[in-house]
Amino acid sequence: MKSRHAAVAAIAPLLTALIASLVTMPSSHGQIVTAHRGASHDAPENTLAAFRLAWEQGADAIEGDFRLTADGAVVCMHDADTHRTCGTSHVVAATPLATLRALDAGTWKSPDFAAERCPTFAEVLATVPPGRRFFVELKTGPEIVPVLRREIESAGALRASLVVIAFDERTVAACKRELPAIPVHWLTGFKEDPKGSGRWTPTAAEVAATVRRSGADGVGLRGERRVVDRAFVAALAAAGVREFHVWTVDDPDDARFFAEAGAMGITTNRPALIRAALGR
Repeated sequence: MKSRHAAVAAIAPLLTALIASLVTMPSSHGQIVTAHRGASHDAPENTLAAFRLAWEQGADAIEGDFRLTADGAVVCMHDADTHRTCGTSHVVAATPLATLRALDAGTWKSPDFAAERCPTFAEVLATVPPGRRFFVELKTGPEIVPVLRREIESAGALRASLVVIAFDERTVAACKRELPAIPVHWLTGFKEDPKGSGRWTPTAAEVAATVRRSGADGVGLRGERRVVDRAFVAALAAAGVREFHVWTVDDPDDARFFAEAGAMGITTNRPALIRAALGR
């Protein structure tokens, strides 16, 4: 009897993760609507106010940006320097968490948000309701991964909500080595040939090559309609990349375009608007 109870206890976390994954994966009814830096059209980006508002607006997922502080904390901040969102300059990597926490991260958006501070990874994760997802964008190199792993190991069942995303290929590869149970997407934008050839890079083949090389589970593509069309998506799929999401899409027509192209998710600053546009 004890062995049976032990077996059930051992598989319970796996079942929890599987159920959460099934609840939040896209279906025939639509895509995941992900709030970019929270509901950042209406609230200051990467603050708890923005993430909580995203859930109120019906987002299926949130996306936040993370960096390492001087004392090894994982803090939610897009820029390498705090000037744009906090009004005073501190290089995040050279500043201890306590100093960053003392900054006003909300007044730049509105005086109503003057009490907002730079949250930690754990604080943002704690806002995630059951069955929703959290896209964790790493803005550094691989040095953040061991610290993030320790944070995730302390997260319990909440870890089932996580998807890690990064532009840096080395960081993606490090995540797949150290966090093999967590889905990881490589991120990329696109550049048009300045000589007017009409060619954009990276191509679908180049994207697929990076995904394979890094071990990523999928890719996050800038929502560029001149590039990410059905032909591009078909080429990705033919090369083995079948899971992709697009960022940052605030126009309802664009959102419908990418949904029809098969995106698993649409990342937006305006989750309520895009959710309505997709009939969610």
